[in-house]
Amino acid sequence: MPRAEVVRALFYLGVLLLLQISTPINTMSQNQSPPVPAEWLTRAEKTDYRETPRYEETIEYAKRLDQASPLIKFESFGRSGEGRELPLLVATEGGTFTPEAARRAGKAVILIQACIHAGEPDGKDAGLALLRDIAITKTRLGLLKNLVVLFIPIYNTDGHERVSPYNRINQNGPAEMGWRTTSTYQNLNRDYMKADTPETRAWLSLWNHWTPDLFIDCHVTDGADYQYNITYQHEHHEGVAPSILAWEKKVIDERVAPETEAAGNVVSWYLEFIDNRDLPKGIRDFNGSPRFSTGYVPLRNRPGILIETHMLKPYRLRVIGTYDFLRFTLAEVSRDPESLMTAVRAADEKTAADGRTYDPARRYPLDFELTDKATPYNLRAVESHTELSDVSGAQRVVFGSKPLDLTVPMYNDFRVKAAVAPPLYYIVPAQWKDVIELLKVHGLEFTALKEAVTLDIESYRFVDVKWANGPFEGRLMPSFKTEVVRERRTFSTGSVIVPLAQKSAKVAINLLEPEAPDSLVHWGFFNATFEQKEYGEDYVVEKLAREMLASDPGLREEYQKRLASDQKFAASPRARLEFFYRRSPYWDKQMNLYPVGRIITRLPGQS
Repeated sequence: MPRAEVVRALFYLGVLLLLQISTPINTMSQNQSPPVPAEWLTRAEKTDYRETPRYEETIEYAKRLDQASPLIKFESFGRSGEGRELPLLVATEGGTFTPEAARRAGKAVILIQACIHAGEPDGKDAGLALLRDIAITKTRLGLLKNLVVLFIPIYNTDGHERVSPYNRINQNGPAEMGWRTTSTYQNLNRDYMKADTPETRAWLSLWNHWTPDLFIDCHVTDGADYQYNITYQHEHHEGVAPSILAWEKKVIDERVAPETEAAGNVVSWYLEFIDNRDLPKGIRDFNGSPRFSTGYVPLRNRPGILIETHMLKPYRLRVIGTYDFLRFTLAEVSRDPESLMTAVRAADEKTAADGRTYDPARRYPLDFELTDKATPYNLRAVESHTELSDVSGAQRVVFGSKPLDLTVPMYNDFRVKAAVAPPLYYIVPAQWKDVIELLKVHGLEFTALKEAVTLDIESYRFVDVKWANGPFEGRLMPSFKTEVVRERRTFSTGSVIVPLAQKSAKVAINLLEPEAPDSLVHWGFFNATFEQKEYGEDYVVEKLAREMLASDPGLREEYQKRLASDQKFAASPRARLEFFYRRSPYWDKQMNLYPVGRIITRLPGQS
């Protein structure tokens, strides 16, 4: 065995022994049930959780579930960049395998997703075992009574097949795993708004087809060491519909999490440490903007639950935790599906109703930040100390094996950082076809103009524009400030009007309001509008400047004041000439002007 593999094996063995000493977690809960027939053991179970199945083996197992049980159907909901099928398992009782049948039967629809980061396969192996125990061994029979479960075992199929034992340096097993991103280096969990990948566009089509009532995304953490084998999170800021947040607190926080712990797991809210070398400094809560799955789903008025198992725990214990969290969630929703669907309906109805009137005093929150308010949090940590590293020259943290309970501050109070009064409609000019296509991909309702119209609109001019030093997720993202512009504009045939009297209005606002953190402006869809396209030769602008100075005393006074107060300006011939060019009729008034309009008065024939 190569030396690197020996070191890795010894490391895993040491961590396993450490965790068996320090962490009070029982054996896998489903193993307390009758043994699973050999032919239905998952790859993880067959190998004592050393391995996870590759793509083809996963598909084969999923199709066998379909063939063996009337409760399960295997489908494909799209194709990856490399052409692989994106697998979907639909599980339900009574043959309700379509959205229409599910709604007629009054069943809640739950979408569970695994391997969006393909090196984090815990949800895949937990979900396959859970569906097997529902449909084949029948040890979890009854969970589907009032449900339809949509299970994506591998979302990032191309990344899943970039297999190596070295893809996740922080993670304790399985022996080999997939890669974080797609084959085009796109992180699917940053793509929900811009939808650059075929996988995201397929996912959005699946969502629009089924409109699930609940979404669960399965991950593995990075970060500090501690006793928990599973953590979870959901957004809880002002942007989440009150009925959705109340349901999440009542069902997930007060029932599912305690039930998962009672089954033998150690459960916590998701932990992001201010400094993992100094845990008493505390924990910052996580606010997932809409680029993330569980930040996007609240815009669709649905609960979005993030599962994050702890990367240092053995793979067996991480799959256990995910399995238990999923089964208890299914049990709670199946027991009372109406409370979930009532919360969803209330959120949808309020969103559509809000969009029917324009109220400049009503502010919709776009972005959030943590306050300095903290609450005490009982952290089940492990003993650690710091020492000066002779390798890096910095303080390094060394985690031990002894459990240590700490009380630390948890910063989990969010305030609104940016807000806007939503208009009645947005209007997108016809020529911005990639933007219009993206609105369609997100399932937004809009109508196209059959003839050109001239309208009074609000919009924005961008000032103080700055550019990132490099790309993020393949895009160059500008930062800017905005100034409100009110003017009459003519919009050509084919321009689209997007009403906010629709249940997906929050998606439209977050795409089209520039200050939203994942707006299409921030993602670079309008970068060309920041570029100057016409220039004046110095000798031409020099002549123009002299004419302007001679004819406009106010301009002359403004120029002299600028020379006296701004040394950098005074020292730059180009800046001094541009001062006049920008104030002349030759300057491009559409540069830095947002092409999308906000309409705040009712339009005839529009909802």
